[in-house]
Amino acid sequence: QVHLVETGGRKVQAGGSLRLSCAASGGTFGTYDMGWYRQFPGKDREFVANISGSGDNTYYADSVKGRFTISRDNTENTVYLQVDNLKPDDTGIYYCYAKPTYLQLPLYWGQGTQVTVSS
Repeated sequence: QVHLVETGGRKVQAGGSLRLSCAASGGTFGTYDMGWYRQFPGKDREFVANISGSGDNTYYADSVKGRFTISRDNTENTVYLQVDNLKPDDTGIYYCYAKPTYLQLPLYWGQGTQVTVSS
């Protein structure tokens, strides 16, 4: 069982930046692919970015390419999402997830952190 806790969400103005963190406990962190989804009000969760266990491979949704950067620190059991040039459309709850490499879908989820971007 992997427990995930996201932090870093807050209200910012358009054009601003945030760094979201997701601290993991339980399991062997470096063996899990990690990633982020987000959920807009009244919508299903959508994929944002993921990173392989070693950190060598990353993948982004087209909507965030060039503005968001995912990274991880396997010594701190933490994955990060640097979000730059924020837009009001980025407002939502950001969820961290973990999954073994052999699974297609997330296995463990955090509770989410709210990001609000004002215009």
